[in-house]
Amino acid sequence: MATIKDIAKKAGVSSATVSRVLNYDPDLSVGQETKQKVFEVAEALNYTKHMQKKRTQAVLRLVQWYDSEEELEDLYYLAIRLGVEKKAEELNVRLLKESLHELSDETVDATIALGKFDQSQVHILEKLEGVLLFVDSNDMIRGKNSLVVDFQQSIELVIDHFVREKHEKIGILSGIEYTKESHHEIPDPRYYVFKEHLTRLKLYQEKYHFEGEFTVDGGFQATKRYLQANEDLPTALFASSDALAIGAMRAIQEFGLTIPEDISVIGFNDMSVAKYVSPALSTIRVYTEWMGELAVNTVLELMKEEAPVTRKITLATELILRDSTKIKG
Repeated sequence: MATIKDIAKKAGVSSATVSRVLNYDPDLSVGQETKQKVFEVAEALNYTKHMQKKRTQAVLRLVQWYDSEEELEDLYYLAIRLGVEKKAEELNVRLLKESLHELSDETVDATIALGKFDQSQVHILEKLEGVLLFVDSNDMIRGKNSLVVDFQQSIELVIDHFVREKHEKIGILSGIEYTKESHHEIPDPRYYVFKEHLTRLKLYQEKYHFEGEFTVDGGFQATKRYLQANEDLPTALFASSDALAIGAMRAIQEFGLTIPEDISVIGFNDMSVAKYVSPALSTIRVYTEWMGELAVNTVLELMKEEAPVTRKITLATELILRDSTKIKG
């Protein structure tokens, strides 16, 4: 980093003059041309003046839309948060975990906004000092940096597997969730990708679509209602989260059907309990902890140099096959 002495030498003025120019000393009596020269040289040398209370440790703020109780209903956001905390500790980054309604006045270098936020909440977040990154919310359309999962690739993995296993009656249990403040329903992007891809294959049937809240009980209740109301059932079911899938499997089994012989089931997230339920749940693995770690690395990178445009980072997923899907042949 350039020093005041370096700037003074290149600008042809004294160090005292440079210091007073950069600190906007109102009593300094030098011409506009001299001031401009000092600022231009400082800019060219990427000069940053020393603050009296310079921090030696980066400070990040993590704002979550889920509270601790909601985290336990669907472990997806819990896993991402743990990844954020792990990477912050590893890099000696100070992490402030705050709710949107209790934001501190402490100066931070960046904010990681984890979850879904409506327009009014985005306005609050964008007023905060420092870099802003949305995680699991595509706010690119609003000009915000975003880190998201590739739903297109994920759903294609699921459908391609079902098709290879000769399923033609493929259903989806999509998720229902709402923004916190305005209580606007958030469309499930997995459903729209699912419908589009199956439609191209001439396999989509709306009668095999039903929905529930992103919890185990939400999946159980939605599937129970669906099974009671319909005789023509899908032979393969994709659920938009593992919590939904686990609830669905419980309802299917209580209804007297067998998994995967009657209905194959694939979830989404690969949360820790997926491998321990019976039968073990096939699922789309989202590398959630690494997603949290990448969020920290991304904001630290954005802090180093201001980018000319915002960025969206899209993460691929992996299909993990376990006992809830029937492998034919």
